[in-house]
Amino acid sequence: MTSGETSKSGQKTTHNALMPDEAIIDRIFEHIDNQSTDYGTATWKEPTANYRSARRLDAELNLLKQRWIVFCPSAALQKSGDYIARDTAGVPVITVKGADGTVRAFRNACRHRGVQVAEGQGCTSVFVCPYHGWSYGTDGSLRSVPHRAGFPGLEKNTRGLVPLECLERNGLVFVRQDEGKADEHEPCDTPNIIPDDYRVIKSEALEIEANWKLHLESALEGYHIRSTHQTTFFPLQYDNLTVVEAFGKNSRITFPYQAIEGLRDKPRSQWSINGRATLVYHLYPNVIISTFPDCMQVVVIEPIGLDLTRQHMFLLSAAEEGSDALDEVHKGQEFAAIGAIEDRNIVLSAQRGLKSEANDFLEFGLYESAIARFHSALTHELDIATN
Repeated sequence: MTSGETSKSGQKTTHNALMPDEAIIDRIFEHIDNQSTDYGTATWKEPTANYRSARRLDAELNLLKQRWIVFCPSAALQKSGDYIARDTAGVPVITVKGADGTVRAFRNACRHRGVQVAEGQGCTSVFVCPYHGWSYGTDGSLRSVPHRAGFPGLEKNTRGLVPLECLERNGLVFVRQDEGKADEHEPCDTPNIIPDDYRVIKSEALEIEANWKLHLESALEGYHIRSTHQTTFFPLQYDNLTVVEAFGKNSRITFPYQAIEGLRDKPRSQWSINGRATLVYHLYPNVIISTFPDCMQVVVIEPIGLDLTRQHMFLLSAAEEGSDALDEVHKGQEFAAIGAIEDRNIVLSAQRGLKSEANDFLEFGLYESAIARFHSALTHELDIATN
C-alpha cells in the first residue's frame, strides 16, 4: 500500500517505506476482519498494441540496456571462476567471479570473429572460443592466440573481452550495458531481500510463448487466486486479499496464508510473516523475487520476441544438503510448480486473446495496482526516451 493506495479503512502508508512484519500482519488482520484488501486510486488501460508492436518491443529492449538490471543472485557466483552466460535484452553477456573475488560482466563475443566464448553456467579459469581457440581469463584479458604469427600487429591488451558495468548490491548482481546513460534508479536503492546464508539449490530456464509483460503481470495481483488456483493456492490463501507497497518504481505484494490466523493469540513480539505469507518483490522492470517457507525464488524475465519470453529462475535456501528441511523445501516447490503451471496456462490464453483483436486495451482494476504502477512507469520512461 502506498501514497496512491489505501485500505478500505482509508489509512495510508508512506510511499517509499516497506512495512515491518508487525505492521503487515496488522493490515492483513484488518482485511480479514473487514473482507477487504488494498486497492489503488485509479484503473489503468494498457493498449493491446503495446503487446503486439515490434517498435514498442525494440524500445523496451533499449530501456533494459540503459538501466541497471538484475542479472542473477550473487549466490549463483560463489567461487572463483563461477560464470553465467546468457542473453539479456537480446545481447549475449557473461558474468564471472574472478580470482580476486570481483564479479565482472562482459559482452560474450570473441574479439576474433565474434563467436560466443561460453554458454550456460559453469566454473572455469579460462574461456576458450570454440571457433579458433582464442582464450580469455576471467578478468577478460586475452590470454593466447593460436598461430599468433598470422596476426601481425595484434595488441593483446586491446583485444580482451569487452567489459560492461557490473556491481553487487544486497545479494544481487547488476549489469548495465549502455554506459553513460542516465539512470535514476541505483542498485543501492534495492532492499536487502536475500539472507546472507542462502545458496542456490536449483536453477533453470524456461521459455513461455507469450509477451514478457503478460507473464510478469500474472505475479503481481491476488485478484485471480480464487478463479485460477481453485484447488492449489486458494484453499490455503484468501480470495483477493493482498497488501501492496511501493518503493520507487518497485512493488512488494504480500499474499497471506490462512495459517496467519495462528498469530492472533500470540504476543506481538513473536509475530513473524515467515511461513505465513508469500512476499513478491517486483524489482522494476523485469525481476520477481518471491519468498516461500525457508526459501525464495529469484526470477529474471527476459523478452525474446513479441510472443516469446525466457524466464531464468534461481531457487535459494539455507537448508543443508540431505536435511529434512531441504526435503520440505523441495516438496513445497513441487506444490508451487503446480500453481505456476496454472498461471502459465492463463498467460498463454491471454496471448492467444491478443490475436483475437477483441480488445483495444487490457484494463487493470483497483485491486491490480502494482501492475498499473509498472505500466505507468514503463510508459513514462519510454515517452522520455523518445522525446
